[in-house]
Amino acid sequence: MSTRIPATLIPGDGIGPEIVDATLAALDALQAPFEWDRQIAGLGGVKAEGDPLPKATLDSIRRTRLALKGPLETPSGGGYRSSNVRLREEFQLYANLRPALTIIPGGRFDKIDLVVVRENLEGLYIGHEHYIPIDGDPHAVAMATGVNTRQGSRRLLEYAFEHAVATGRKKVSIVHKANIMKALTGLFLETGVDLYERQYKGKFELETVIVDACAMKLVLNPWQFDMLVTTNLFGDILSDLVAGLVGGLGMAPGANIGTDAAIFEAVHGSAPDIAGKGLANPIALMLAAAMMLDHVKLPEQATRLRKAIDATLNVDKVRTGDLGGSASTGAFTKALVSRIANG
Repeated sequence: MSTRIPATLIPGDGIGPEIVDATLAALDALQAPFEWDRQIAGLGGVKAEGDPLPKATLDSIRRTRLALKGPLETPSGGGYRSSNVRLREEFQLYANLRPALTIIPGGRFDKIDLVVVRENLEGLYIGHEHYIPIDGDPHAVAMATGVNTRQGSRRLLEYAFEHAVATGRKKVSIVHKANIMKALTGLFLETGVDLYERQYKGKFELETVIVDACAMKLVLNPWQFDMLVTTNLFGDILSDLVAGLVGGLGMAPGANIGTDAAIFEAVHGSAPDIAGKGLANPIALMLAAAMMLDHVKLPEQATRLRKAIDATLNVDKVRTGDLGGSASTGAFTKALVSRIANG
């Protein structure tokens, strides 16, 4: 048996506990060596501790430096900030890795194999916003400040370029809006091109593409892209667009990587309307768990998990309702575990 790997487990809100249980069943079948420390966050954290990110949860991630989390609900009102944004800031999770791979063939787009690398801590997401009152209207003018730094851009671009080399990507596209936002996204573009020329030339092809043109090209011909690397806001939008090419957020895992911690997640919402009904599709979180296995240098188990998901969907034809099937969360999980055991 492998050495135990401490990891924080956050079941989350809504359908979170259901898809986490399904994912744990798959990981148990693989005999993945995680030693879980269960913690609460999101709405559950507010109800129990008055905080969406209780101290015990943050302390656990500081200790394990590794976490798997279900979707978290940010309570409306009360001035609560997004728990996901707070986690990124708390642990300096500067890189958001969002792969999109076609698993169920025959859709509108087929044979998609793309990855989006998004800067996670800078840009317009830093939340420097304010209103200027005029003539008794307290919200007469709204202003936001975006901040990109050379250091932050280089750190993210280095991560993306290294990931491209390690995973055999042939082309990297830097997505920007430097024709208009010359300073804010121009800095990112300039840093990326310079880094490529100095250290990575010949290891893969580099292209630069303006974000609006990129969005159009992704819909017209997504196969021309291999890896997209971009700033925070553009990455937020394009990673969801790319998820749409492979069936939606139910098929989209995410990883938030930092110097001192890594958090793996399903990027979809908590779907409270279907919670507890056995309707949830656990694939996004299972694929996030496969990314987590890769991260801790257990690629064979990661591959077994991905192959079992593929076979359950395409050979056994066991699918949840959102994928056109009739299987419950439990029935899909049982079929998957059987595939792992017999694979």
